[in-house]
Amino acid sequence: MKNLIALIPLLPFIGFLINGLGRKVLPKGVAGLIGSGTVLASFIISLTIFLQGNYAAPVVHLFDFISVGSLKIPFAFQVDQLTTLFLLIITGVGFLIHVYSTAYMHEEAGQHFARYFAYLNLFVFSMLLLVMGANFVIMFIGWEGVGLCSYLLIGYWFKNVNYTAAAKKAFVMNRIGDLGFLLAVFWIIAKLGTVSYNEVFTAANLAKLSATDITGITLLLFVGATGKSAQIPLYTWLPDAMAGPTPVSALIHAATMVTAGIYMIARSNALYQLAGTTNAIIAIIGAATALLAATIALRQNDIKKVLAYSTVSQLGYMFLALGTGAYTAAVFHVMTHAFFKALLFLGSGSVIHAVSGEQDIRNMGGLKKALPITYLTFLIGCIAIAGIPPFSGFFSKDAILLNAFAYDKFLWAVGLLTAALTAFYMFRLLFITFNGSFRGTEAQRHHLHESPIAMTLPLIILAVLSIAGGFVGIPALFTEGGEKLAEFLKPVINPEHTVHVEHSTEWVLVGLTTGIAVAAIIVAFLRYRNYKAEQPSAVGRLLENKWYVDELYNGVVVKPINALGSFANSFIEKSGIDALVNGVGKLVNYSGRQLRWLQSGQVGSYVLLMVVSMVMFFVLQFFLRR
Repeated sequence: MKNLIALIPLLPFIGFLINGLGRKVLPKGVAGLIGSGTVLASFIISLTIFLQGNYAAPVVHLFDFISVGSLKIPFAFQVDQLTTLFLLIITGVGFLIHVYSTAYMHEEAGQHFARYFAYLNLFVFSMLLLVMGANFVIMFIGWEGVGLCSYLLIGYWFKNVNYTAAAKKAFVMNRIGDLGFLLAVFWIIAKLGTVSYNEVFTAANLAKLSATDITGITLLLFVGATGKSAQIPLYTWLPDAMAGPTPVSALIHAATMVTAGIYMIARSNALYQLAGTTNAIIAIIGAATALLAATIALRQNDIKKVLAYSTVSQLGYMFLALGTGAYTAAVFHVMTHAFFKALLFLGSGSVIHAVSGEQDIRNMGGLKKALPITYLTFLIGCIAIAGIPPFSGFFSKDAILLNAFAYDKFLWAVGLLTAALTAFYMFRLLFITFNGSFRGTEAQRHHLHESPIAMTLPLIILAVLSIAGGFVGIPALFTEGGEKLAEFLKPVINPEHTVHVEHSTEWVLVGLTTGIAVAAIIVAFLRYRNYKAEQPSAVGRLLENKWYVDELYNGVVVKPINALGSFANSFIEKSGIDALVNGVGKLVNYSGRQLRWLQSGQVGSYVLLMVVSMVMFFVLQFFLRR
């Protein structure tokens, strides 16, 4: 079993090495097979461990990683219920994205095709390391790994300056959050002398932490999660991550990177259950992020940007759940979101593929006849994210809103409004893209065609999961013996306080949420079923320009830092440090030129210098000595 568990992250890493080192000689078919096959093998092993359900000894110790004095940090994996769930999501959805990529990226040159799959494999390896680590240090290694891979994949087309700028933006903003995570780890080590989960989260060790310690550690961990999972104020990198290939967007937004923050807080739920202040902050920021991103998505015209802001909004939902103590609901939404958001991104890639790279939905329209499979699966994804029963998004979103209602009515209202906006902007996207008449060029019209089987098959599988995936967490309201997911995760996530709402109240909340979503869909249909170009209002321009947050950051943060850098370069670096270093060189050079006259080769000069030196010595010895 130990070797089997170690193979789960090792296989994608081997795929990374083979494709990376052999990128110039491997045929594209072989590179795609290696990239996809290693992830499939990891999925099969993960599924085997999940089906066995043997969690008696979840920690697998491989070797001692750090041993300094009393501090022992093992390189160990913890494969419990929470880990196996994330393993299935990462490897399962990741495999479908790999298969999709074999067709989507087929026009790339051979070595770049293999480089792409090497990056994807490294991404999956890093994410597996993150969720399998048995302590915060191993988690941090995977955490940094996905940050690196996001930089490599977002800037995959590195000759495009805008794409490399987006990659750098993602890297820098993630480093801000990572500093918080790192400081939290140092704080834990200073107070407890260990970073292993099975030691940190014991009642004895938690009792050693003061209220200040718990608040400080949980806030710093949340700062890390804010960067990785794109919450206010560190969310602006995620929409720009659309610069990478569309399958990369699906991988980052659905199955891997952005869910890391939710996993980290869910894993640390024993700490967060003691941090009331931190939980309130998480819930408020989550609700605010969900609403802000949803408003921006209302007026975006790039098909991938709409989905990107949708991801930010859905992540806000997950943090709202975490802040209200609904850790299981947050993990549940991670799972359902992985299904329907991967489906939507891959569906958008199928659309982009059909219209010759066009991403502006205003230049699309009327695609449902030319792309029937893409349309049907995209429709299923839209229904799921809108929270219409019995699709998967309904059950997870209902669980989040129910807990928010019990926690704070205002936050629940924000979540409800966000749900309405989500249904509206997703069906706006659907109707503008697939309904009406085609608005593109004649060349694009002649190019319209359904995607190949390697792209449509993952769409169909994800569509099925988007329909049926929610039934694993069906609440007791609908059936006796519900809450299967909560029962499964109970050994890892066992909140001290569970929400108890009367069934009658819960039925009203479910009906209200569903009714508002359906009403939003109807409004979107009436307004956009036959889309025509429109001039945006002042509010529309504000939303189209994303509340000018990027411009605000550019003016308040980027420009002052650049100005400080220019000042430091001109005055401190060139006039100060460089001048000092060059001055030392010039001084030595000048001194050497002057001192060389002492070595003239004339004996008389040497005798004169000797006599003068003796006289000076006697003067100093007899007249100036104290």
